[in-house]
Amino acid sequence: MLKGERTRQRIIAKAAPLFNRRGFDGCSMQDISAATGLEKGSLYSHFATKEELAAAAFDYAWAQTCSARVGNLDQAANSVDKLKLHIANFVSKPSFPGGCPMLNTVLDADDGNALLRRRAEGAMRDWVGYLADIARAGQAKSEIRPSVNPEELAILMISLLEGAFVSSKLQRSQSALLLAQQHLETYLESQVRMRGAEPRG
Repeated sequence: MLKGERTRQRIIAKAAPLFNRRGFDGCSMQDISAATGLEKGSLYSHFATKEELAAAAFDYAWAQTCSARVGNLDQAANSVDKLKLHIANFVSKPSFPGGCPMLNTVLDADDGNALLRRRAEGAMRDWVGYLADIARAGQAKSEIRPSVNPEELAILMISLLEGAFVSSKLQRSQSALLLAQQHLETYLESQVRMRGAEPRG
């Protein structure tokens, strides 16, 4: 990797937690300059605008978040167990500094930055699609009931987990997340898993 690209990646890595914690308007280029040790002029030699940097920072934060949530799903052979492991990852693994980048960005950019809102919308579509693909694969292998709508299942999981995350953050307690995990696991076992497709051992 060339020196310029290494510097660019270092800026993104330093800027991502700042944008995620403070939002677009709450994070200044001066803040990023202080975090990276680079002059603002140097920052603008790598990113034409603050918005461009914020979009790259979101992509970085979301990639890190997704890696933590889905990186080990291949350890589960059954599709329902993959979904349960994804839930467990969401609940137990540390979130990106400042919380879920998708949730933070859509709330921050809801009435403002169109580029960042589109980034968050794309992240949501990808997440729904990823979970729905697991469900469809499970249906093809007779692990998940054919009556289950894969997209609706994905949206239900994401909505409950993200809502529980907000509640847990406000309450400074894991209780809401653990309750969401319990309810989702019960739902997956009782309403989603095909009878006779229980995990072995």
